[in-house]
Amino acid sequence: MTVTIDRTHINERVASPPARLSLTPAGPMPGLLDGAWWPRSRDLLRELPALTDVLDSRWGRITRVTVNPAHWPVIPRKVPVTGHTVHVGWFTDEQDPHKLILLSYTAGRWDLLVIPPETDPAAAARLMSAAAAPGGIVAASGLMASEDTTRDASESLSREEEWETDGGAASAAGNPNPIHPAGHPNLFGPLSCAQGM
Repeated sequence: MTVTIDRTHINERVASPPARLSLTPAGPMPGLLDGAWWPRSRDLLRELPALTDVLDSRWGRITRVTVNPAHWPVIPRKVPVTGHTVHVGWFTDEQDPHKLILLSYTAGRWDLLVIPPETDPAAAARLMSAAAAPGGIVAASGLMASEDTTRDASESLSREEEWETDGGAASAAGNPNPIHPAGHPNLFGPLSCAQGM
C-alpha cells in the first residue's frame, strides 16, 4: 500500500458519524490494549474527530495520535477536532499495524485495536469484546490473527456442511460403485477390492 503524508493543514472539521468503540473498564490489572475502535473508513481526517469526541471527556484532551501506515492510505499531520487540533504521527516498524496509540499531555497513553472498516459485524463484535477484556495479554495483531483463524475454521466448517447437505460423503457411501464425473465407474472402489485387486 502506498502511503501519502498529507502536510496540508485543514482548519475545518470534517463531519463524521459517532465512533464505534469498546473500552476496557477501569481496574487494577491493565492489559496490553485499552479497547478497540472500529472506524467506518480508512480516512483519519474523517474518523478521528468522532473518536476524540468520546475520549476527550473520558481520558482528557487527546493531543497526539500515532498509527502504522500499513492500513492508512493518507496520514494527515494535523486533524481538527472539537475545540483543538490532534497531531498525527506514524511508525512503521515500532508500532503494531493494527494499533492506534492516543496520547494526552495531562493524562497519559492509551492503545486501541483498530478493527478494519470492512470487517463483518459479528467478527467486529468478537474483536471489540476481546480487546476490551481487563488484563488482556494478547497484542492487537495477535487478536486479528486469532480472528482470521476463527473465520477460516468457520468457513471451512460451513463448506463441509454445505458439501454434506448437497450429498457429500453420505451420497458416496450410499453408492458402492459410483460413476466418476468422466463417466467411468470407480475401478478401485469396494467392488474391485472384493475381486482381489
